[in-house]
Amino acid sequence: MKKNPNAVALGMLGGHARASSLTKAERSAIAKKAAAARNEKLSAAERTRIAKLAVKAREQKRKLSGKEN
Repeated sequence: MKKNPNAVALGMLGGHARASSLTKAERSAIAKKAAAARNEKLSAAERTRIAKLAVKAREQKRKLSGKEN
């Protein structure tokens, strides 16, 4: 089923308007709640795999920026 492009455009405008009316703390709380909801859907093995990828990426970033400990 194809989405109505006019409805999509209106939805995007509403999202931007809502985001601009929220404080940084409110946006952060909403994002954390969304991340927790997504995380609940993952198995323990998937969470572990993602965590290892994050650590690897963080180590590479530190290596490139010269912040080795």
